[in-house]
Amino acid sequence: MPVALLSSRALIAVTGPDARPFLHNLLTQDVETIAPGELRFGALLSPPGRLLFDLFLLGTEDGVLLDVAADRRDALIQRLSMYRLRAKVEITADDRPVHAGWPVPEEGFIDDPRTPALGGRLYGEAAVDANEDDYNRHRLAVGVPDPTNDAPQDKTYPIEADFDLLNGIDFRKGCFIGQETTSRMKRRGTIKNRMMPLSFGGAPFEFGAEVLNGELRAGQVLSGQDGVVMALLRVDRVDGDLTVDGRPVRLHRPAWMGEEAPSSNA
Repeated sequence: MPVALLSSRALIAVTGPDARPFLHNLLTQDVETIAPGELRFGALLSPPGRLLFDLFLLGTEDGVLLDVAADRRDALIQRLSMYRLRAKVEITADDRPVHAGWPVPEEGFIDDPRTPALGGRLYGEAAVDANEDDYNRHRLAVGVPDPTNDAPQDKTYPIEADFDLLNGIDFRKGCFIGQETTSRMKRRGTIKNRMMPLSFGGAPFEFGAEVLNGELRAGQVLSGQDGVVMALLRVDRVDGDLTVDGRPVRLHRPAWMGEEAPSSNA
């Protein structure tokens, strides 16, 4: 099993008697029912319902460990501290490293809650025999977006980044920041765009490159590597011959999407 250190991720410990209800009222995920050692996926949204921070939540005996983007950790600590008010919680940086192992996690790893195909995560020291580019190549092959790189902060709705299909939103838990917009999009089916992978031959395209269906704009390229990129696509324009910069590309609908997103005949 390849194991990679994810230097792009960092940890925050949220502890204290009010840790779980405090986070439960803020995040898209049910926090109060997380058992110690259980890992869930979620996000902190802006009040209008756009993505601010994607995160994993690991239940601990005295609270919750948050797995977040390393370059946004301080900003998230600051925002959580702003929401704390009189809640009895402590919010501190945790310096343990974050590792990913795939395709099947071994002992010590916790299954990735988004989809079993991603493997697992481990918080602490581990023997490394792969790098983060290797892990991202695997993630793209599975077809899962990286919200930190693919979703400009406060410009993308979580459903556009497939959070509803990757166990990142609990629609039964009640209120959270941005809940009204998120629930309305899901309930009314007003999902116009989704992140999906495109495959092609050769080097990756630049971030923001236009995806065309004939002469119609079908979306834009996000992050990627040689042969595969993530793209934000209009779901009503993915059937047909897709191109980027004049090169043909092929849409792949991941198995975890089921029938929720359209397929392409390209």
